[in-house]
Amino acid sequence: MKNLAYISLISLMFISFTGNAKEVYEEALYQFADNDIKTLVKNKIIQDAVKQQNIEHTSLSQPEVVLLDKQWRAERSKADKPLISSKLDSPLSKFLKDMKNESEGVYTEIFVMDNKGLNVGQSDPTSDYWQGDEAKWKKTYLVGPGAVHVGKLKKDESTQIEQVQLSASIVDTQTNKVIGSITVGINLEKI
Repeated sequence: MKNLAYISLISLMFISFTGNAKEVYEEALYQFADNDIKTLVKNKIIQDAVKQQNIEHTSLSQPEVVLLDKQWRAERSKADKPLISSKLDSPLSKFLKDMKNESEGVYTEIFVMDNKGLNVGQSDPTSDYWQGDEAKWKKTYLVGPGAVHVGKLKKDESTQIEQVQLSASIVDTQTNKVIGSITVGINLEKI
């Protein structure tokens, strides 16, 4: 968190001299990914949860992925939410919720995806379960180790906050192979 605040201060000073805000915030976010996110994804809770879901979903077909995504979207408006609850009640989701809460509003959401682009855990319910058709997963998981993607500044459908989504690949600490990806929503006003 201290790294992000420091980067932000430098970025604001740079903007005052150059006027190129978009380029500066993107550079600050890439630095944040290198300094903080790539360390975060080495956490045992994240590593274990992604590996476990990858094993559980080994034989999951694409039509089954689409059906799960439809189920998730339908559950968002219902009282009974077995799929959503199974993810939100996991140890990984509790860990991510704590991280979000400790960020004092800097993180708007955090979610982790498996090798199919399905949510493994999240700080808040996402609008859909399958992220595999979106740039946040395609430009990280499919690119490989060290991949980072900075999304556009926009109002998030899930959180209703103006944010930038910063995504990175998750690399297995034992094999150095990509096993999933993470997305962190960042409220630029807070930094």
